[in-house]
Amino acid sequence: MGRRKWKWMTAELKAELWRRWKQGEPAGQICKALGMLPAKVQYVLQTNGGYVPRARKRSERVLTLREREEISRGLALKLSMRQIATRIGRAPSTVSREISRCGGSQLYRAAQADRQAWKRARRPKRCKLFHYRALRNEVAQKLAGNWSPEQISGWLKTAFPHNAEMQISHETIYRTLFIQARGALKKELVGHLRSQRPMRKTAKKASGSPVALTDPISIRERPAEVEDRAVPGHWEGDLLAGGRATAIATLVERQSRFVMLVKIDSKQTHSVVSALIRQVCQLPAQLRRSLTWDRGSELTNHQDFTVATNVQVYFCDPRSPWQRGSNENTNGLLRQYYPKGADLSSVSQAQLDAVARKLNTRPRKTLQWKTPAHILDSSVSTIH
Repeated sequence: MGRRKWKWMTAELKAELWRRWKQGEPAGQICKALGMLPAKVQYVLQTNGGYVPRARKRSERVLTLREREEISRGLALKLSMRQIATRIGRAPSTVSREISRCGGSQLYRAAQADRQAWKRARRPKRCKLFHYRALRNEVAQKLAGNWSPEQISGWLKTAFPHNAEMQISHETIYRTLFIQARGALKKELVGHLRSQRPMRKTAKKASGSPVALTDPISIRERPAEVEDRAVPGHWEGDLLAGGRATAIATLVERQSRFVMLVKIDSKQTHSVVSALIRQVCQLPAQLRRSLTWDRGSELTNHQDFTVATNVQVYFCDPRSPWQRGSNENTNGLLRQYYPKGADLSSVSQAQLDAVARKLNTRPRKTLQWKTPAHILDSSVSTIH
């Protein structure tokens, strides 16, 4: 197989690169399709933070290449500024300034003048975080505390409802992090994002094969109160897998999105069910109503769990993890603390409790920027 040669990235190649990237093609596939070195393609993508650049448009008020060619012809014919301006329908002062800024009558060339004008037309603007120091400091502090940009944006709206200078969209925060040319946030803060990616990227998820369970109760048989999240005490659960066959169990309360993390010794059903029983039995009775789980073999002994806790277990449809969306979302948040492939065997229950406390005291968009801990406390206090 021949090696791909280094070649210049023309405007056409860049347009094709961004077209393929926008459609979700991986960088490696784009490299093969364009015959480009991976380093070159990666450089173009990272320079713009993975964001597809907007197509540049020429203003109708400025001179076109055709008009500049007419100016060049007029200079070759020794025409006056006023005569040239009449031929192209422009003011004489416009023609005079154009010629002066491009080397004068003797050196003026239409193509070169047009390229220079296109280059001068760029107006790089400083982003909002660069102009407002107080806002920048708040955003940087929250990012360092592992808040997501969307959480920061929502919190700012509630903390400074009447101060437009202290509000910013989450997309602007992402752009400022990924496009370092903006120069407002330090690159190191990218490491505090959940994904820790250096640029925007489309993620693909895969679901495992269904497992045979003994007398599973389908999610379709759950009571209506579980679906509408009206009553606290209904939970969603799953395992967060790590390296070397390690994992932790995650439980999310559907109404408040309150998180509990449970240390397990192995993925075997007896180990998982025993750990869940110990954790759930610590809850007050009003918070022990139901548990929705994926069809994993770790809950084969689900009947033992129900007998010990009086909590009915409902199972999702095969290959349908979205049916426990609150738990899926929380597992994504936890990857910020426990990346894929990390060995979770050395993580203690105290450490898991500390991470859960951080998640439970962060504002959530779905809770109108209140915290899970606040919502759960309010719900429990109203139950008699």
